[in-house]
Amino acid sequence: MQQNTYQPQQSASRANNENRARMLISCPDRPGIVAAVSQFLYEHGANIVQSDQYTMDPEGGMFFIRFEFDLNDLPKELPQLQEDFARVADRFDMKWLTFRASRKKRLAIFVSKEDHCLLELLWQWQAGDLDAEIAMVISNHPDMRELVESFGITYHHIPVTPDTKEEAERQQLEAVADKADLIVLARYMQIITPKFIEYYPNRIINIHHSFLPAFVGGKPYAQAYKRGVKIIGATAHYVTEELDGGPIIEQDVQRVSHRDDVTELKRIGRTIERVVLARAVKWHIEDRVLVHQNKTVVFS
Repeated sequence: MQQNTYQPQQSASRANNENRARMLISCPDRPGIVAAVSQFLYEHGANIVQSDQYTMDPEGGMFFIRFEFDLNDLPKELPQLQEDFARVADRFDMKWLTFRASRKKRLAIFVSKEDHCLLELLWQWQAGDLDAEIAMVISNHPDMRELVESFGITYHHIPVTPDTKEEAERQQLEAVADKADLIVLARYMQIITPKFIEYYPNRIINIHHSFLPAFVGGKPYAQAYKRGVKIIGATAHYVTEELDGGPIIEQDVQRVSHRDDVTELKRIGRTIERVVLARAVKWHIEDRVLVHQNKTVVFS
C-alpha cells in the first residue's frame, strides 16, 4: 500500500521573507530607547515594517520591544548589524536577540495517547499556518506512528517506565540534539526532569488541561466537576522545574453548567486545549514572546 506524504503549503508572504529579521529587546525603561533603536536601524539601511512595545512602569520598570525590519542582502549584512548594535545595547543595558524570519524553527512534538493537540499542530502545519519545520514526534506509546509517518515526519517510540525514565530521557535528548529549537508537549503525560529543562530553557511549551493556577496536577476535570465550576479552560506555558508553574503564554476558557458531566467537560476541554497550544506555539515560532522572571510579554 502506497503511503501518502503531506507537505505544508507556503504563502507568498512567507516565501518572500529572505531579507526580513526580528529583534526582541528587554531593558530598564528610560527615555530615548525607541528613538535610539529606530535611528540605528535607519542608519544601517533597515526599513521597520512592524513595531510593538510595552512598559511595566515608565518610572523604573522594564521595557519590552519587538521590531520586524527588512534589510537588503540580510544574510550578508546581519552579522555586521548585530556587532554594531552591541554598542547601543550596552548603553541601555539591553538583553536582545535577533532572528531571521526565513529560518523556520524546528519542532519536536512529544505526545502520549491523546491525539487532539498533535493533530491540530499537524493540520496547521500542513495548511501553512504554522511556519515551522516539524522535525520529529516522540512518544512513549506506539499508537500514533502510522498517523505521523503519513505526514512524512519521523516518529520515535521511546517507552517510559519509572525504572527506565533516566535512560528514556537520555534517548530523547539524543534524538532532539541539534535537530529541534522548540519542544512541544502535546498532552505528553510524563514529567520533564530539571536535567532535560536545562537544555531548553523557555523552549519547552506544555498544554495544561486546566485554567491555571486552579486544579494543578492530575485529573483536573474531575476536580473541576466536584467543585461545580462554571468555566473551564486550558493553559499553555513554558516548562520550569515548578510543576505547572512556568511562565504562561496563552489561556482560554468556555462556560459550562451543572448539566455537563466529567465526560462532557473533557470533550469541551480538548477543543480549548488544541486552540490554546497552537496559538502559543505560533507566537513562539514568530518570535512574539519575551520572558521576564515568571511572566511573559506576548506581542500577538
